[in-house]
Amino acid sequence: MIAFFAVAPVVLVTLLVGLRGVAAMRTTSDFLVASRRVSPLLNSAAVSGEYLSAASFLGVAGLVVKDGVGALWYPVGFTAGYVAMLVLVAAPMRRSGAVTVPDFAEARLASTPLRKLAAVTVLVIAGLYLVPQFRTAGLVLSVVSGGPYWVGVVIAAVVVSVTLAVGGMRAATYVQAFQFCFKLVLFIVPAIWLLLSAGPAVRHEAVHPVEFTHFARDTPVDFGLEVTLEVHEPTTVRASDGRVFTIPPGEFRVEDGDTLVFPAGAPVPGVRGGAAPGGPDWQRPLLDLQDAGHPLLGTWAVLLATMLGTMGLPHVLMRFHTSPDGRAARRTAAITVGLLGVFYLFPGVYGTLAKVLVPQLYLSGATDTAVVALPSQVDSGAAGTVFTTLLTAGAFAAFLATSLGLLLVVAGAISHDLVPGGLARLRFTVVAAAAAVVLLALPSARLDAGVLVTWGFTVAASTFCPLLVLGIWWPRLTAPGAIAGVAAGLLGTAGAIVATLFGPPVSGWLAILVAQPAPWSVPLAFGTMVAVSLLGRPPAWSSAAMLRLHLVERRTSVPTRDRGRDLGHSSWSARRSSAVRRIIRRLSR
Repeated sequence: MIAFFAVAPVVLVTLLVGLRGVAAMRTTSDFLVASRRVSPLLNSAAVSGEYLSAASFLGVAGLVVKDGVGALWYPVGFTAGYVAMLVLVAAPMRRSGAVTVPDFAEARLASTPLRKLAAVTVLVIAGLYLVPQFRTAGLVLSVVSGGPYWVGVVIAAVVVSVTLAVGGMRAATYVQAFQFCFKLVLFIVPAIWLLLSAGPAVRHEAVHPVEFTHFARDTPVDFGLEVTLEVHEPTTVRASDGRVFTIPPGEFRVEDGDTLVFPAGAPVPGVRGGAAPGGPDWQRPLLDLQDAGHPLLGTWAVLLATMLGTMGLPHVLMRFHTSPDGRAARRTAAITVGLLGVFYLFPGVYGTLAKVLVPQLYLSGATDTAVVALPSQVDSGAAGTVFTTLLTAGAFAAFLATSLGLLLVVAGAISHDLVPGGLARLRFTVVAAAAAVVLLALPSARLDAGVLVTWGFTVAASTFCPLLVLGIWWPRLTAPGAIAGVAAGLLGTAGAIVATLFGPPVSGWLAILVAQPAPWSVPLAFGTMVAVSLLGRPPAWSSAAMLRLHLVERRTSVPTRDRGRDLGHSSWSARRSSAVRRIIRRLSR
């Protein structure tokens, strides 16, 4: 019942709001960039809506439970990336006149192979980002409703594909802006209620954590995934069928779907590859990736991936193409930084409270559900049910908003960049791509959503970030250099991901650089682009292509009341244009 009241209104409102985009969608430009008529305030709300995904709404709090307070570096990187985007990318990307990132690559360097390679890269990034959205939708709905995992995956896919196929980018913009406001309210209000209702003892332990070594009460643990527990002393438990048995010391494998009830006072078993919440390692304000013992390196690896990856996320970059001009794109990025800063004040609240109230989630690997599991621990009555419903609705809105943007860039990469077609092909591609992602998400319940999303950021940081930064600010970049750099970054990160999933186990600093390759894959991509470009020479028209990215657009029509101000703006634009030309000529020598 909770699942119905949480999901049904979100699905209904999403479809109704999305219908606003139907009447205005007649061309490919309408479908992909809403005819470039989205105001900065509406656009920034939409950017924030699609950026605050399952990894933000649920994943950060879950990472705090599992990995400790060092996980709060993730939102730092997420937000800092928009500051870099504001300074380096937002306005020039809009001035390029492109519709997608591969479009920009061809417009800047006149290379069809580069456009195709960029389109393939878009598919890789979007796939790594989309699968955890659908996966977490299925996981959350299964937890709150007790239903099968696949139901939530299919519901998310159907709603997103129908909304996009009917209304395109304009529908996505309205839906994402609405869902951002919805998520913000449904994230902040329950957090305040939890803090007030939890009591002083819980609040004290949240800021003065104690290691989770013994169960404070009879605690059922639902194992949605197969887990290997490390039992240090004999532990008596009760199974879901009522059997009572004792687990001997050593490793004990729990099958998928099992439920074990640990009695009050029973010792907490360990989990292979994890540390108990509240211990000394958990309290360290740095990330110890892979338990490698190099927390500073692990923290820098995550920061590089999240900050530079934000600059290369194709669904975020496409948003700036919906702005009327470069100035509006820059304003959109600036407002987005403020909106994200407000939201990211609260994942730490949920994570530290979850460490006190539901620390057992780390045993089952279900820490992604910590946010929706909290209200029932504070209040088992009507209030707890209401706030569980609200948080579930907010979480589902997060899945939908992010999936809209990602599915749109997948459709653009396939039907605009790889196999160009019209509006009908774009609509068909949206539905087909959603079906393909469902097939990928169904067997992905065992994978950590935060890890998948971070890999998506890493690929973006190692491919599109160098392409955009050098393409916008370095006149000597050539098409062969760009192709070589993007290919090097893509192959390097793909190899690291494959090695992490299927390769032999490694330890120490090497484990960090394999699991999170940003510290070496980003310099590899930048260095390859620069080295190969220096071996050649940019064509004569490259200076004109650079100028187009940096010259402020002239307005074609100005309201009467604004004409005086626009004249001043045009004078400033002329002075700025001359300065830009001089800088580019010097850099080209």
